[in-house]
Parts: sequence; structure tokens; C-alpha cells
Amino acid sequence: MLLDQAAAAGRPPLRDQTVEESRSLMRSMIEVKGDGPAVARVEDRKIPGPAVDIPVRIYWPEGPGPFPLLVWFHGGGWVLGDLDTADSTCRSLTVKSGSVVVSVDYRLAPENPYPAGVEDAWAATRWIAAQAEELGGDPGRIAVGGDSAGGNLAAVTAIQALRAGGPRLCYQLLIYPVTDGSMSHPSYRENGEGYQLTADAMEWFYQLYLGEGDRRDPCVSPLHAAASDLVGLPPALLVTAEFDPLRDEGEAYGRRLEGAGVPVRLSRYDGQIHGFFSLDMFLVGGRAALDEASASLRAAFA
Repeated sequence: MLLDQAAAAGRPPLRDQTVEESRSLMRSMIEVKGDGPAVARVEDRKIPGPAVDIPVRIYWPEGPGPFPLLVWFHGGGWVLGDLDTADSTCRSLTVKSGSVVVSVDYRLAPENPYPAGVEDAWAATRWIAAQAEELGGDPGRIAVGGDSAGGNLAAVTAIQALRAGGPRLCYQLLIYPVTDGSMSHPSYRENGEGYQLTADAMEWFYQLYLGEGDRRDPCVSPLHAAASDLVGLPPALLVTAEFDPLRDEGEAYGRRLEGAGVPVRLSRYDGQIHGFFSLDMFLVGGRAALDEASASLRAAFA
């Protein structure tokens, strides 16, 4: 039904839209998705960043702290998305996982191409760890997570934290993450057209984010990280969708983590498309994945 409605709308491909038109289209989904569940408290702040202050939105669950913390990076190909497009998902994760969720509004391309998003993700994670107690959180229970390009930033941030010797992270929640800029996996050929996210759209995202830069750079494509950089990473849940061009690279990254001795749960949702995790109000699979993600966080935090 969702795919039929999108096709009937007759929207031009991303490549034929302006960036602002694409951003407006993504923001229009907020009204369709609704507000998400109520949380105990929400606060917008700006925190120090490497170039400019980084907007964040902090969600607190009901009950007494200290709470575990989840640093969340939204999807949108490093080009689209903001705190509002991630709001419903963050509210659900706050309620279902019982954690303080900090949503990070990292700088977007093309105005701020790579490595701006990576730098902001890393700076925000360090700030959150340093301010954990002030936020009502437990500095010993911090996870990173994100969907799509946000999953990419979460994976890269986890590697950076390990290499830097901290902050110590206890979990990675990687929802259909971008892990390999080669775009060479079979799922690109199988699912590159007709399932919402297209191969052509991913090429558009890469061009705006990276230009002619090296797509094998591990901070762009964590699948190409050295094996030594993966040993000791925190456990991960890696969610993929059957009809997603990113399916195979996400699962390949999960297998690389497993090969490095990292505890990983690979969870493919059959019948689902890219973006299903944030469409839990429409899709049974989205609700199931959100429940699985929240349960995995609770278990990791316990």
C-alpha cells in the first residue's frame, strides 16, 4: 500500500529534485507519522561542536534515574532529516528501552560534506558521556544507534571511541546501516528500484556527501575498517530489511564484527523495505523491530 501510494504521487527521483525539496518532502512525513508516545520530559539544547554548536533533543523516561543513555543519529543519506523527523522514533525508544535518548542534529551535506557529520557525531558522543550524570544518566551505560546514514555514523563513532580509549560504549543499535560505498552487493541489483530507497538515490547521497572522495575510507564505509579496529567493539544488534538495497552490506558488516569476536545479533525482517523501522505506526514489522531494538537495549543496559 505504501509503495503504491508513493508511486501514485508521481514524485520525481531525488536526483531531479532540489535538496530543499527533498528535505521538505521528508519533513512532511512528520504529520503522517504522528507525535509518538509521551515521555516524562523533552528538552532542546545546543552543545559544543567542532565548527558550530550542535542541536540535540534530549528525551527522559518516567521513573527515577540514573538512566542508561542512547545517542541517536537520524537517517536521511547524510543530506536529509533533522530532530523533528526522528522525534517519533526517539520517543518510542525512550519509553520502550527506559533510557535517556539524545538525538543529534549533525551537520548535513551538501552544505557541510564529509567529514562534518562524522565530526559532529563524535563530538556529541563525547559531550554526552562527559555530561552523563548531569543528564540523569549512568556514564557506564551508554549506547550509540541510528538508522541508515545514522547507523553509519553510529558504527563509525563506536570505532572512534574504541581507538581513542573512550568513552566506553556498551552497545550498538544499527538499523539498516550504510557500511560500504562500493554499492556492489547483490541487494543493490535485486532491490535497487521500486522499494522506496533506490540505487540512484544512494548515488545522489554519496555525491552530495563525499563528492569524489574515497568511498573505501573506513569513516565512510566501516565495512572496510581494519580487522584490528573491530576487535573489542561493543555488542551490536544489526537490523536489515529483505527488500532494501542496503541489506547485504549491513549483514556483511555484522559478519565482520562476528569475525572480530564482537557479539552480534543479525536480524533480517522479511517482507520489509528501507525505512520500515520508523514506520511502526503503519507496519507490523516496524513495531516488531522497534520492540526487538528496545528489548536488546534493555538487556545490554542490564
